[in-house]
Amino acid sequence: MSWLRQYATSNSPKAILKNIEKINLLQQFEVNNWKLDNINPNRLKRLAQIARGVTAQALQRSPEMLQNAIEECDQIVRPIDDNYFDLLKKRYSHFRQFVPAFLSIMPFQSNLAEDPLIEAIDILRQMNASHQRSIPVDANTEFVSSKWYDYVVNQEGKLSRPYYELCVLWELRNALRAGDIWLQSSRNYANPETYLISKEHWASIRPELCQQLQISENISTRLKQREAELDEMLSRVDTMLSQDSKVRIDKDNIVVSPLEADERPKSAIELEQLINQRLPRVELSELLIEVDNWTQFSQHLENASGNEPHSSNFLRNLCASILANSCNIGVTNMAHISDLSEDQLTWCNHWYLREETLKAAINTLVDFHYHQPLSKNWGGGTLSSSDGQRFPTSGKIRNAVALPRYFGYGKGVTFYTWTSDQFSQYGTKVISATVRDATYVLDEILDNETELSIVEHTTDTAGYTELVFALFDLLGMQFSPRIRDIGDQCLYRFDTSKAYPNLKPMLKGKLDRDQIIKRGDDLLRVAGSLKTGWVTASLLIGKLQAYPRQNALTRVLQEYGRLIKTIFILRYLESEEYRRRIHAQINKGENLHNSRRFIFFAHEGKIRRKQLDEQSYQALCLSLVTNAVIVWNTVYINAVIEQLKSEGYSVLESVSIHPLLNLSISIPMESIILM
Repeated sequence: MSWLRQYATSNSPKAILKNIEKINLLQQFEVNNWKLDNINPNRLKRLAQIARGVTAQALQRSPEMLQNAIEECDQIVRPIDDNYFDLLKKRYSHFRQFVPAFLSIMPFQSNLAEDPLIEAIDILRQMNASHQRSIPVDANTEFVSSKWYDYVVNQEGKLSRPYYELCVLWELRNALRAGDIWLQSSRNYANPETYLISKEHWASIRPELCQQLQISENISTRLKQREAELDEMLSRVDTMLSQDSKVRIDKDNIVVSPLEADERPKSAIELEQLINQRLPRVELSELLIEVDNWTQFSQHLENASGNEPHSSNFLRNLCASILANSCNIGVTNMAHISDLSEDQLTWCNHWYLREETLKAAINTLVDFHYHQPLSKNWGGGTLSSSDGQRFPTSGKIRNAVALPRYFGYGKGVTFYTWTSDQFSQYGTKVISATVRDATYVLDEILDNETELSIVEHTTDTAGYTELVFALFDLLGMQFSPRIRDIGDQCLYRFDTSKAYPNLKPMLKGKLDRDQIIKRGDDLLRVAGSLKTGWVTASLLIGKLQAYPRQNALTRVLQEYGRLIKTIFILRYLESEEYRRRIHAQINKGENLHNSRRFIFFAHEGKIRRKQLDEQSYQALCLSLVTNAVIVWNTVYINAVIEQLKSEGYSVLESVSIHPLLNLSISIPMESIILM
């Protein structure tokens, strides 16, 4: 080995022959046949460095060294299917500090007449009360899964107290998440039936709610309508795929060409320049007060204790408090900047800026903007979109989570906002950055108290699931998300006998008509429960998606959602105008994020509020100011246009109103100087 490790010192014939001799020796050892494919190259390099550096005597002791390493690896390396339950046992003493009290005070219930897990919980309660150590021989083990069995029951057939108790806790957690076991006093883990209108009450209000939802009381009727629509769309799109170059078949895959941006007319660019030149410059604080003079939104910011006499500086203090939140400045810094009393700003912040008052103020701005002449040209207020905007956090914040793609090595939260086709934002919610957006999509749409009549909604890929498709349709609305790689989606149908050669790569699923009809009344009851506010959409969707084992309601909702999703995808493939409409609306919300980020400028845009309600107030204040900026720009842009018309600018006659979207999107922030 020492000889093999010697480097070549020259390129003389003698030195070359020595190296050839080394190669011959290695070939005799069949080194070239050693199987090293499964070893990481960096690991091989490290082993070579070790072998090159150790002495011959140390290498002679290598068999003993290798044997010790193998034994150590056997202790460290665990089977692929290992569940690490033995590591839980090491924490058993930790669990025992609170589990007896936890089990004794929680009245767990099950919808099963005889639930083995409830029986096991009762056994543990009795053992804890009587200080019994050993599990009874006849203790119920039907709840013990195969993964746990070898831990709970040892080789002698006896039950292990630690593993039995840990298994009970493990299965109890799964059962609570699945809704199989519930607590009457809990909201998150209540009886699944309580999330919906009771079957008894539903029977009496069903006709009225079905009329409100504009849906037949017989789900079969609606199913026939959707099936006829599906068959018609399949025929049209299959024919179109052989003719349309922008949606085509390429190697058995459906390819949708990216949308090309429409070139803006020169007259539109000139008009934009004229408007920007004439827009006045204004401080954000003055803008807020001016918009309040138009809309009186501050009247909705009422004192939590009731009527409160206002001082002459009240409006100024109130606006400063709003800006302290929306600009992330904080009350203390705002007091120094504005030369206002910190105590008065704190008073306004604590007593006037609450969820219900801020939402009412935002609704006033949205309604005012809805009636502006220019707003009607941007949209009718029937289409909206929602998207999450992620903000990093500073310090230890409980609901902040790590998401390296957005926060690097830090943590953050998401401000989820709902934007109308008129650019107003009618909903705001603080959510976890790692929870799928689809959980919350319906919340503010169902809770909308503005004059906007939302009948269609769009999101990006993170905002859709088959469950959401089903709920939108049952509620009488159209869900139109922008789905990534839409050509790879699976399409479903009832009748698989009909041939659609061009759509064959996507037509892979079969729908179960009987399943939908059988649980049709439950579908209507879910829609009625959401419509009446019996349960929030995020709570219901979150519970249904969190169940490790899908229950019957989740399965039938997904089955119906696959039907609705298939119809939407076919419509999306068929119409380029439809695709443009969806993309344009999503872009409105995404571009407004830039303005929100501009307003939320202080402390590098990092959220420092530790409590969820405080973060919600801050998010709502940001939406309030954003809407105020939108209102101000809309009013003044319209005023400039009218002035240009009075001056006889002919360019206005040849410009469609659509290019003005860019003006509103950009919301000329250069004209706003922060305090």
